[in-house]
Amino acid sequence: MVLVLLAGLHLLVAPTASAHPYCGITWGSQPRGAVELSAGTLTDVRAGRHDCYDRLVLDVDAPLTGWSVRYVDQVVQDGSGFVVPVAGGARLEVLAGVGVLPTDAWFIGSGARLVDTSSYTTFRDVVWAGSFEGMTTIGLGVRARLPFRAFVLAGPGSGSRLVVDVAHRWCAPGHATC
Repeated sequence: MVLVLLAGLHLLVAPTASAHPYCGITWGSQPRGAVELSAGTLTDVRAGRHDCYDRLVLDVDAPLTGWSVRYVDQVVQDGSGFVVPVAGGARLEVLAGVGVLPTDAWFIGSGARLVDTSSYTTFRDVVWAGSFEGMTTIGLGVRARLPFRAFVLAGPGSGSRLVVDVAHRWCAPGHATC
């Protein structure tokens, strides 16, 4: 009789909630960056999709030492302060301490859409906000205020890349659906 009670006891115990964040992601949503001007120019803006996050990459033709990424209420145009419309439930301001060559084919002007985000899980918009006095701003519209990470990778060659990854989900430790 005791054996039967013990055998059935595990049915009465609630399953423990997982303490693991979504995809092992432990990023937050606080600003990141390094305040400094860089010597290069922005050469490309591109994006990619991954299983757990969407990725934005800014290519620079020299080492990037000055950059910042942060959530903002509005993305504003460099120099003028005019609001640049960026679709999404939340907006990241991606700032690179480099200029841009006005003859670049991808440079269209403030408010131009740089990436087709229609098939992305998290990204909703990637918008050119301008370049002024050696600082270039991209508005990144995302589905909601989600965890992100930002970092610089060296290469290719003497260039560098500012990488911004935004998670598809936010899942607090101990959340049952993680």
